[in-house]
This record gives sequence, structure tokens and C-alpha cells, in this order.
Amino acid sequence: MAQRPVTAALYEFLRFGMKQAWACLFGGMMVGLLIATHLWYPKDVALARYDFLFLSALGLQVLLLSLKLETFEEAKVIFVYHVVGTIMEIFKTSVGSWIYPEPSIFHIAGVPLFTGFMYSCIGSYMCRAWDLFHFEFKGHPALAWLSILSIAIYLNFFGHHYIIDLRWILFGATGLLFWRTWIYFTNWHSRRSMPMLLGLLLVTLFIWFAENIGTLTKTWLYPNQRSGWSMVSAGKFGSWFLLLIISYTLVALIKKPRSIGADGASLDERR
Repeated sequence: MAQRPVTAALYEFLRFGMKQAWACLFGGMMVGLLIATHLWYPKDVALARYDFLFLSALGLQVLLLSLKLETFEEAKVIFVYHVVGTIMEIFKTSVGSWIYPEPSIFHIAGVPLFTGFMYSCIGSYMCRAWDLFHFEFKGHPALAWLSILSIAIYLNFFGHHYIIDLRWILFGATGLLFWRTWIYFTNWHSRRSMPMLLGLLLVTLFIWFAENIGTLTKTWLYPNQRSGWSMVSAGKFGSWFLLLIISYTLVALIKKPRSIGADGASLDERR
């Protein structure tokens, strides 16, 4: 009998890990492709590595949709975030924020088209996690305010090259909007909860890990990495946190967050 609580806790921990892995399906496949092509992709073939990554990402999307492992709702978020990410990539590479050192055919203004899918991985994860863990919220900010914040974040990624960088104000605004927000999720039988800001920071941490994999595989490089690899700076952690807010907002606009009351009961269930 004494082992049962331990066994249940271990099972729930493993169940949580498996659900997270399933939510990361598209992102995990893309990171796997970065590693595999860096290690084993032949250098003397006609199809460049970046083009292979682009065609592979397209093929994965078709496969996931045809096997119903991804919904068209998720595909919509992926497409929108692909466009948002690609536009920013074109600008950022033009001002030298980072580079793509290898050739490609499928590119716009020197930006390989597979890069948009790397942003889309985040939207895909959030959509899948939302459904797998049955997200509900307490004290969730209004979607209108989130939309305004996301637009301001996106514009600052462009504008800070020419005017003052407003990221610290944007960090403060994000904290102000989410500081009373709790996210509730169901992994097994019990509903669990955590502060929303903590959840966003944890997701950002794993995105930062993935970006280090991207630079380690020389898929893209920052200026300080051209002569030799080094870890992505902590400052990029903050940038990805702000980008995650944009991704979350796009998903929330489609999913429509469900609120719960002070007693933990879903407000939708009360109606």
C-alpha cells in the first residue's frame, strides 16, 4: 500500500513527459532534422541542405494532416506564425542580426523558407499542449490587451534598430498582464496549476535550448559565432520570451481561453 502513492506519482510524471513529447511532435521532428542533416547530409548533392529542410517540413505537414496527427486549426496557427516569422527573418538578416551560411534555392531575400517552420513549431506545440492538457485559466488578461501587447512586441523587433529599445517596458507590460494569471491543466485525474508567467518562462527555456542546437548545427549563426561556436546569449532568452507572447496570443485568439472561478469550477460549466 505504501508504494501506491509513489507509483501513481511516477506514472503521472511519465504521463506528463509523454504528453509533452507528443505536443512537441512537429518541433521535435524539425530539431531532429537539424541534427541529422548537420551530421549526415552529403555535401556534394544537387539539393542543398536548406532546401531539403524546407521540403521535409512541407512533407511533415502534409503527413501529419493526412494522418490526423495535426488538425487544420493547428495548421492555421502554423501558417500565420510562418508568415510572421519569415517577415521578421528577412528584416533581421538584412541588418546582420544573424546569418544563414549555406546556399539555397527556396529562399526570399536570402532567407531560406524552412526558417518560417522553426517559428511555427512553437505555435504547433502550444496548440497541441492546449488540447492535451485541457488548459483553463484564472485571471486571464483580455485578448484585446494581449493583441495590443503582441503588436507592440513585433514592432519593437524592427524599431529598436532605429529608435530606443522598448523591451524592458514590454517585459513590464507582460508581467502586469499576467501576474495574477494561473494556468490549470489536467494531466491525469487531478487538475494541476501554476503561475502563467512560470509556464511561459519554462517554455522559453526549452526554446532557448533548441536555438543552441540550431547554432551548434550551424543552421544559423550569430555574429559572435562565425569564428567558433558559443552558447546563445542570455539576451536571446528575453527575445524568445517576447516572441512566445506573440505565439501565445495567436493561439489564444483561436482557442478562446476558458476561465475558472475562485472555487476552481469552470465558468463555462456554470452556464
